[in-house]
Amino acid sequence: MTGQRLVGGKMLRCGYTTGSCAAAAAKAAAAALLTGVFPDAVEIRTPKGPLLTLDVRDPSVSDSGCRCAIQKDSGDDPDITNGVLVYATVAKTEAGITIDGGEGVGRVTRPGLDQPPGAAAINSVPRQMIRDAVSGVAEGVGYAGGLSVVIDIPDGRRLAQKTFNPHLGIEGGISVLGTSGIVEPMSDEALAESIRVEIRVLAEKQKDAILITLGNYGYDFASGPMGLSMEDNVTCSNFIGTALDSAVENGFRRVLLIGHIGKLVKLGIGLFNTHSKNGDGRLETLTACALQAGADLDLLRKLASCVTTDAALDVLESAGLLDQTLSVLRGRISFYIGRRMPDSVQTEFVCFSNSESRNCVLFRSDGADALINRWR
Repeated sequence: MTGQRLVGGKMLRCGYTTGSCAAAAAKAAAAALLTGVFPDAVEIRTPKGPLLTLDVRDPSVSDSGCRCAIQKDSGDDPDITNGVLVYATVAKTEAGITIDGGEGVGRVTRPGLDQPPGAAAINSVPRQMIRDAVSGVAEGVGYAGGLSVVIDIPDGRRLAQKTFNPHLGIEGGISVLGTSGIVEPMSDEALAESIRVEIRVLAEKQKDAILITLGNYGYDFASGPMGLSMEDNVTCSNFIGTALDSAVENGFRRVLLIGHIGKLVKLGIGLFNTHSKNGDGRLETLTACALQAGADLDLLRKLASCVTTDAALDVLESAGLLDQTLSVLRGRISFYIGRRMPDSVQTEFVCFSNSESRNCVLFRSDGADALINRWR
């Protein structure tokens, strides 16, 4: 049992990670190697606490050792690895426990990740889970020799093309992940951690500037109309605050944010996680900025009734107050970024619209042009 989690008013089923699958498969294969019998199912205790009972699939014995698989179940989380088979092959060695990746498990090629370059992309917590699982079996039967464990995910090379792995420098497959052993549906922390990992990898390149784009719109506008190189880019989705904090923590001295007004406008009220579940405030912010710019009551009512920020921009342009309102918004964003970021880190921003009527930069901070030139 992995339990349930309340998300968006619905009870969604939790699943278990590739790390849990690898540990369970290793435990079952070790049991077969040391007792001569494959179990039908195995139990593992996850780092988060819940006990998992997982069915053993596709057992086999060869000269390489005993091999079996556990099928990944992501619960109600939209995880591309849902249903994938995670195999473990366990063989006897003279001493110690070695853990490596085989087919479909990525290989680290750049510093800054959980594992060093050259190692299989099996993160620290899953490695410890695997080690605990097989050593527990060995102790239970009185085996004092060594064991080698090789994790395979036959579908991993194909799936890796749909992940961040190629961008991070993990080649040849997916990663074996999981800090809790449990997949929580729509986990914000998992998304935030993926952003932190990307920024740590960029930091290892010894560069002092980072380009942060807000979602797919931000990436497409930066790489398209702005013509920027995206080599040192991290796309932060709604997690602007997470990305900014991580950039500071990893020693970047210059940060350039590029975002659509629909996201960036929320910084005008100090909202650094722009997911709608945390609040909206887009039109309210623009309305307040228009009021400061001199809008009358009739115009404010029109703005408040708009559905999108692009529609509000059209209303402001028709009233002749677009530039003044955006100037106020620009000042607000500068204020809240300045409150969050240390003075030692130059943080600039570019706000754009990609509507049919207005596909252009709307405004930018004072020092943005100098940073933009770094990526051209």
